[in-house]
Amino acid sequence: EPQLRFRPPAEAPVRLFTEPELARYDGHQEGQPIYLAVKGVVFDVTSGKEFYGKGAPYNALVGKDSTRGVAKMSLDPADLTHDTTGLTEEELKSLDDIFNNVYKAKYPIVGYTSRRILNEDGSPNLDFKPEDQPHFSIKDEF
Repeated sequence: EPQLRFRPPAEAPVRLFTEPELARYDGHQEGQPIYLAVKGVVFDVTSGKEFYGKGAPYNALVGKDSTRGVAKMSLDPADLTHDTTGLTEEELKSLDDIFNNVYKAKYPIVGYTSRRILNEDGSPNLDFKPEDQPHFSIKDEF
């Protein structure tokens, strides 16, 4: 009797976002998804349009990596950056809590910022692990 073998569906490919690409998803274009990056992970926050859409209270966070702003609970334009230099231990803990319990819990991951996947010189970051694809290996991609 032949054995049936089921192959799991292929994972969606890891999408890499440059800063200009991510900026297109800032909630200002009707019908376009709204993306927000935290810790280099790009989330589709369109379902939270009342928070992140055009004119909404947290619209300043979208279309970019707002890691520092999320950690400091700040909408100050100076804090809307990926840079975590100088954050306190308390702010870093808050960042991890919000990242895991709000963003990862509520919103689908659609990709990663190029800064998360690539090193400064453009070479692949071999330590990169997607948050939503634990078996992914960057070595398979390059």
